[in-house]
Amino acid sequence: MSITTERPALVEQSSGPDPFAETSNRRHAVGDSIFFTIAVAAGLTILIALVAVFLFLLTQGARGFTAGADVFGPAATNFAYYAGKLLFGTVLAALLAMIIAVPFAIGLALFISHYAPRRLAVPVAYLIDILAAVPSVVYGLWGARTLAPASHGLQTWLNSHLGWIPIFGGQVSATGRTILVAALVLAIMVLPITTAICREVFQRTPKLLEEAALGLGATRWEMIKYAVFPHARSGMVAGTMLGLGRALGETMAVAMVMSASPQVTFRLLTSNNPATIASNIAAKYQAEDVRIQVVLIATGLVLFVFTFLVNFAARAIVHRSERNFR
Repeated sequence: MSITTERPALVEQSSGPDPFAETSNRRHAVGDSIFFTIAVAAGLTILIALVAVFLFLLTQGARGFTAGADVFGPAATNFAYYAGKLLFGTVLAALLAMIIAVPFAIGLALFISHYAPRRLAVPVAYLIDILAAVPSVVYGLWGARTLAPASHGLQTWLNSHLGWIPIFGGQVSATGRTILVAALVLAIMVLPITTAICREVFQRTPKLLEEAALGLGATRWEMIKYAVFPHARSGMVAGTMLGLGRALGETMAVAMVMSASPQVTFRLLTSNNPATIASNIAAKYQAEDVRIQVVLIATGLVLFVFTFLVNFAARAIVHRSERNFR
């Protein structure tokens, strides 16, 4: 008798399309399409807003470029001279603020990211971030009513001991409301954004690089110098330039701290202070003379273009730093 063993027939797997996979793919495609549309719309909205602001400033302020000498008064004889003085004050105040703020910002960022214990680093980081939420008017009031009188003794000391340096020469302002105090207020205002960006890029340094440097016998400072700083260079530049942009466009704090006029002077302690473009607009925008309003809009166009060029240069520097690091 022969025994035959029948093998069970193999169940053929369907080679057709999986309906569940197709549904999932369709959902992903719809989600990607919606996200892409929203992202493009957001980008176009920003570009349209920038173009709209530029066109407004250009069309409304075009006549200010050819205004007569009587519009500018004793400050200048033509628009180029007038705008040049205001641009000088804007750049001077912003640069002084960044010279003061950047070392503190980098030091605070390093303290939070690499030196302070976590139970101390977190509260300090929160306190620095809260500074960004304080309105400009509050900074202006504090600078004019508190910081300026309190710093009068320091300004007198600088004038007495370092008066041979031109920037500390001249007659010290009796009120203490000088461009130096305005720069200090601006430095405090730009400190949060610069510190926050530097802190983030410091914390994103690969731990492998830091551990390798320490394993080779480097001290903590040498590890930061040779591992953290090169990796975070582009972020540090970006944070500095964002802070500079904030300082260039600040209005109320500067206008409230010092009484200024369009002029060119490097003295930081006298009552004769160079005005910034933004503070000059805030001080004179209610003028009844339409010609003055047109000139103010034209100076706003100058500030808009200058800030755009500064940000463009900053982006180029960041791109070059990233390319050199790679």
